Amino acid sequence: MLQRLMLAFGLLVAGLAPLAAHGPTPQRADESATIAAAPDAVWKLVSSFGSIGDWHPLVKKVKATGGDAAGAERVLTLEKGEITEGLDEVDPGARRISYRLLKENAEAIPVSFYTGTIEVKPAGSGSEVSWSARFYRADTTNEPPEDRNDEAAIAAMTDFIRQGLEGLKAKATGK
Repeated sequence: MLQRLMLAFGLLVAGLAPLAAHGPTPQRADESATIAAAPDAVWKLVSSFGSIGDWHPLVKKVKATGGDAAGAERVLTLEKGEITEGLDEVDPGARRISYRLLKENAEAIPVSFYTGTIEVKPAGSGSEVSWSARFYRADTTNEPPEDRNDEAAIAAMTDFIRQGLEGLKAKATGK
């Protein structure tokens, strides 16, 4: 009987252990911008996977392979290093692309993984561009340092997206 009680207690404690542990939770950044340019013109810029360096001010250089179809890859050179992204989906009918981080660099962007989606929709005589990202912080331990925690990841991804939208707006409108 004592052995059964000890076994039951051991199973109970083992079952509760995962509840006490915590790790990173998925974070998100969602931004949008209205652009005074036709949706097809904006889509042309967004859907050219290797041309992000032509309109994103934080991207210093791009090396792209695979064209503009799913499976394409691009290496983005940012101020603090390189990251590699892969194109998951291109939907011309919905004017939407989805991509993911393939090779991280926490110095460049303090995340360990992300997926992103950019979608272009008609809005009056122009376009509405929505850019969203889902990601995990760079340090996935329970007590990450400040520069690699959730707040740092959210701030960096939000800034990257906002500056990208501003650059896209400037490129699409010629301003």
